[in-house]
Amino acid sequence: MAKEKETNNTDVDFKSKVHQYLIKETNFLSLKDSLSEDQLRVFVDKAITDLCREIQMVIPTDQRIALIRELVSAVMSLGPLRPLMEDKSISEIMVNGYNAVYVQRDGCIQLTDVKFKDNPHLLHTVQKILAGSGSNKRVDESSPYVDFSMPDGSRVNVILAPCSLIGPVMTIRKFSSEITTVDDLIRLGVMDKKMAVLLIAAMKGKLNVVFCGATGTGKTTTLNVLSRHIPEEERIITIEDTPELRLLQKHVVTLQSKPPNIEGKGMITIRELFVNSLRMRPDRIIIGEVRGEEMLDLIQAISSGHSGSLAIVHSDSPEDCFNRMVTMTLMTGIRISTEEIKQQVANVIDLIVYLELFQDGKRRIANITDVHYNEDNDKVVLTDVFTWAEEHRTDKEIIGHWEMNNRKPEFYPKFVKRGVKLPEGFFV
Repeated sequence: MAKEKETNNTDVDFKSKVHQYLIKETNFLSLKDSLSEDQLRVFVDKAITDLCREIQMVIPTDQRIALIRELVSAVMSLGPLRPLMEDKSISEIMVNGYNAVYVQRDGCIQLTDVKFKDNPHLLHTVQKILAGSGSNKRVDESSPYVDFSMPDGSRVNVILAPCSLIGPVMTIRKFSSEITTVDDLIRLGVMDKKMAVLLIAAMKGKLNVVFCGATGTGKTTTLNVLSRHIPEEERIITIEDTPELRLLQKHVVTLQSKPPNIEGKGMITIRELFVNSLRMRPDRIIIGEVRGEEMLDLIQAISSGHSGSLAIVHSDSPEDCFNRMVTMTLMTGIRISTEEIKQQVANVIDLIVYLELFQDGKRRIANITDVHYNEDNDKVVLTDVFTWAEEHRTDKEIIGHWEMNNRKPEFYPKFVKRGVKLPEGFFV
């Protein structure tokens, strides 16, 4: 008999082997829904024992206990929501109290037959999901709402009584691991190839780009995909309330704001992190969502040489996005006129990418808009480079195409200056 090998706590490969063994060599997938938590622990423990015997391996008791706890928690913490989380056609789960669970599938909201026993059962599930997130956040009557991310990247919002009158309300925006490249966005009809060429060039040419749209239109997903074309040698700093950005570059520093503690102290805002990030020698700053006074700092940072900044703004059109940026700057109480602020915003923002969730359930980039300030007539000019044009509708789909304005945009000199080349004849 071959000599048994001993693992150590750093053997991450063993966890993967246990996962594969459970799925391929046992009836775990068919039984997991019918087993209680204690039965599931026994089942997983036996599977680990069988696997260790098969591959002639011994693992320490503490490692075995931790692995069993992790596997069982992953299965049990979601409770009745687990089938919905495993359904890839569902993009969002909305729990309105214990007896009303809605989902968004193909852009449409549907009521499911999933229910909890009662509100305490739902609250117990909420607390287990929060505990399994590793976020160290809390939610209870004294702090009745929270935002956090699950280990798979899905984003969760919870609000409890006394703020919610119908019991615990939980919204889960599922993280899609299937949209990772520009080709995926083209395949899904979010953009076409010419738009992809322009936006990739915008990343390489360090244009300042704002992604905007309503909730659930794909702003963060699109930013995530396009950010992968930022040159590898750049130092990137991301700033978010809830971690959603998934950058593949090696030199990435991720910062997250901090809510106040139970005493109302210790709060760290996006604006404070942004000001601090300017001292961290960034080549590129990405803000997960601009909501307020940090807009002024973003404008000043870009003006002082931090080109290539990316940000997300909630809005209903490119024009509304621009106006919101001006309003957020005015929120600081800065003593300059609105017209001067408009000029500053127009001078630093190069592109606005507006995404929309259409009635056929498809997310599309509706506008890619060039922003500039015309000094001849002292006017801000927003010019669409690409616009979605609807042709007709069927019962299930909106048919249309993207129209391109071939005139060279105002940001084109930045491509020339930074050596970014577009295909011959791209702009006239």
